[in-house]
Amino acid sequence: MATSAPVPAPPPGATGCLVLADGTIIWGQGFGATGDAVGEVCFNTAMTGYQEVMTDPSYAAQIVCFTFPHIGNVGANPEDIESEGHGAVGCIVRERVTPHSNFRAETHFSDWLREHGRIGLAGVDTRALTRRIRRGGAPNAVIAHHPRGEFDVAALLDRARSWPGLEGLDLAKLVTRDEHTHWVGGPWSLGGAEGVDGAQSDRPHVVAIDYGSKDNIFRNLVRAGARVTVVPARATLDDILRLQPAGVFLSNGPGDPAATGEYAVPVIRGLLDRDVPIFGICLGHQLLGLAAGAKTAKMHQGHRGANHPVKRLGDGAVEITSMNHGFAVDRDTLPEGVEETHVSLFDGSNCGISLRGKRAFGVQYHPEASPGPQDSFYLFEKFVGELG
Repeated sequence: MATSAPVPAPPPGATGCLVLADGTIIWGQGFGATGDAVGEVCFNTAMTGYQEVMTDPSYAAQIVCFTFPHIGNVGANPEDIESEGHGAVGCIVRERVTPHSNFRAETHFSDWLREHGRIGLAGVDTRALTRRIRRGGAPNAVIAHHPRGEFDVAALLDRARSWPGLEGLDLAKLVTRDEHTHWVGGPWSLGGAEGVDGAQSDRPHVVAIDYGSKDNIFRNLVRAGARVTVVPARATLDDILRLQPAGVFLSNGPGDPAATGEYAVPVIRGLLDRDVPIFGICLGHQLLGLAAGAKTAKMHQGHRGANHPVKRLGDGAVEITSMNHGFAVDRDTLPEGVEETHVSLFDGSNCGISLRGKRAFGVQYHPEASPGPQDSFYLFEKFVGELG
């Protein structure tokens, strides 16, 4: 009769662990919130913006391995939050989080994680974990933190193995807002964002569908000259048309686009039939692709970081972009009438489309990226400028 392998005890000083679905256990020092959380492990190559990453709803049900070793050294503050209550469930870092040194910091990163219910794991060879993800793909895992190093590893492993993964999951419905919101607030600046009256009638009206949006998207739509109304992911076509939009924005968000597309795609097709201008980012780009007749697919490791080169096919220019996605539009399924406008210079995957004969386009990357890069802010001006 077969017997299960003995569960290893934590090494001395270990107060945190990452338990992968294949049985691998990575020990370290826990920080932030205590407890455990399940998700897909991904890596992010950005050198800045860890707080924006942790509050990006596109990271829902994900555990972020930061490749930059000095995460937390500028602390945390309320101005750099991209959404309230949504984002990654945990993070993995190389070095222990040291006391912060930045004039904008209001709290220690570990304290901020604890206040927001996110688990951290330090002392991990993040380079080795990143190589593992690149070779084998993004694994399912449980991240756990207990101040006395007391873990039921067998139960954690069972949870990691029983979690279904991101394929087939509609997470947009879990992170979207519940009601219509008139957005107020322009782009961030030192000392606070400029307030903008959301009811300004002389600005073209953009209705933004919130599938898990980042606030900086709405700030940049305002900066480009729009007034913005944000609606929930499940807003109907009638709900949107009743607001008389000059254009519709499709936001970023988490999960499998094919699952979210069950209710989102019919709405987008209805907008396309009425020739409503559309601009989509990330998940919104994928949903636009599905509405146009293309397919999406899960990526091996995904693209996450602030240093991804994207080629603009129209003129050959290269934009350095911020990305966060584990699914992509399958460029081989693009139907007649859909033009590929951007491609990744890392792997050739699709990063942009435009629909011929329609005022509709989308990009896979994040032109609103804060803290950067800022190569692609022009896309907001392009969209709003065409609304009249």
